[in-house]
Amino acid sequence: MERESMEYDVVIVGAGPAGLAAACRIRQLNEDISVCVVEKGSEVGAHILSGAVFEPTALNELFPDWKDRGAPLNTEVKGDDIYVMGSAEKASKVPNFFVPSTMHNEGNYIISLGNLCRWLAEQAENLGVEIFPGFAAAEVLYGEDGSVKGIATGDMGVGMNGEHKDSYMPGMELHAKYTLFAEGCRGHLGKQLIERFKLDEGVDPQHYGIGIKEIWKIADDKHQQGLVVHTAGWPLDESGSHGGGFLYHLEDNQVVVGLITDLAYSNPHVSPFDEFQRYKHHPVIKQYLEGGQRVAYGARAITKGGLQSQPKMTFPGGLLIGDNAGTLNFAKIKGNHTAMKSGMVAAESVAEALAAERANDELTDYSSKYRDSWAWKELHKQRNFGPAQHKWGNIVGSAYAFIDINIFQGKLPWTLRDSKADHAQLKPAADCKKIDYPKPDGVLSFDKLSSVFISNTNHEEDQPCHLTLKDDEIPLNHNLPIYDEPAQRYCPAAVYEVVEEAGKLRFQINAQNCVHCKTCDIKDPTQNIVWVAPEGGGGPNYPNM
Repeated sequence: MERESMEYDVVIVGAGPAGLAAACRIRQLNEDISVCVVEKGSEVGAHILSGAVFEPTALNELFPDWKDRGAPLNTEVKGDDIYVMGSAEKASKVPNFFVPSTMHNEGNYIISLGNLCRWLAEQAENLGVEIFPGFAAAEVLYGEDGSVKGIATGDMGVGMNGEHKDSYMPGMELHAKYTLFAEGCRGHLGKQLIERFKLDEGVDPQHYGIGIKEIWKIADDKHQQGLVVHTAGWPLDESGSHGGGFLYHLEDNQVVVGLITDLAYSNPHVSPFDEFQRYKHHPVIKQYLEGGQRVAYGARAITKGGLQSQPKMTFPGGLLIGDNAGTLNFAKIKGNHTAMKSGMVAAESVAEALAAERANDELTDYSSKYRDSWAWKELHKQRNFGPAQHKWGNIVGSAYAFIDINIFQGKLPWTLRDSKADHAQLKPAADCKKIDYPKPDGVLSFDKLSSVFISNTNHEEDQPCHLTLKDDEIPLNHNLPIYDEPAQRYCPAAVYEVVEEAGKLRFQINAQNCVHCKTCDIKDPTQNIVWVAPEGGGGPNYPNM
């Protein structure tokens, strides 16, 4: 059965903030340009997870009347608390004067990014954009000259052994004059494009963190709508790891609580999920959660390498935008505004090229347009924050950031580098302290399976495993003896297990649990795990993350 094809001026992969901002802006510039957005989630927002304290800079430009249009920005930040946690019981509040200016949140909003993306999708459709949720972009299509000519969505109805079931339906080819890849962190097609076009030549390896987040409904007397709490130190510092926690008070007596673990950690016994469960027991965090009810769970990797790790974003026939290219500003712990701006700049380049009747060439002017934007300038000003955190840790790194950003406005005449990839940081398990994580109490802390359950994650069981291994022997023959197979711990969804049957060990992949965080694709020490798109619509179904 041959694949059918459809022709568009522009195809956008991913209905996140970058992709939807690009789609809206293209149609604002020229309503005759045909634009299609494909999204692997069952609906727009189903796979979206972010903190999120949202800076509305890009939204103000895209839709100046967003308040009148009903954008779901309902809770303005009313207070900022930052703590350094010294132990499981102690913490020191950082005086406001010593906080890096990037961590001040006046004028920002606490939001559900998933709900904002749902709203952006409505605006895009009102502008004439076609959006296809439940269709995963599985393949990049190339023309005879090697330029990108579009994508193909994944086949539906393929059994786990590759056979065609009665429900089989081949994927659709979507051809475009320009294709924008806005898949988010560690996009699997973006990863292929970076390799094919050598887009990462001359830049540092990309760096990542894993963010694990829950939504809680809490009591009236504990709720302080608009309060933002950030923390550093415990529990991650006990293993020499870096990262930080957050707790944001939304409307309707809801708080979001989470922990970002830097994936450059070296102790293979570290479990980011279990670190997060411990985190909630600290008095600073527990005081808000006690007596409340956990209502949602999710996890997602973030790109945090900054400009030093940002690949070239242009190639013949398309662009990488948003977190697919690493536009997150780690100094602010924010990337939605910069992702949106990267998409809006892309829209301008695309519209100009189409007006000149160009197609499938390289949008070389995008690089200069992006460099002239406030998004690039913001990232440049704060370029040294991430490498300083890796080099000196959270406390000293933040002190450096205070001097660099608050006093010198990012104009110090050097750029710190971080040239060792996160997956290469692991030390042998025998050389590291084993961590004895406490059992969850079912009140503040929980196990992985019950957490995955409330993420509403589901995949068609009879389909090829989307968590592929380059070499089936590596998990047990290499990773297990050297690193105690860290996939058992860095995965926040109990996907990977080493099980014993009849006296023999077996590496088991529970792909149906996968929340699409991409951590395994990033942190596997031999880069043996390759995440590919499952059948469209599979994965988590986040209601308002």
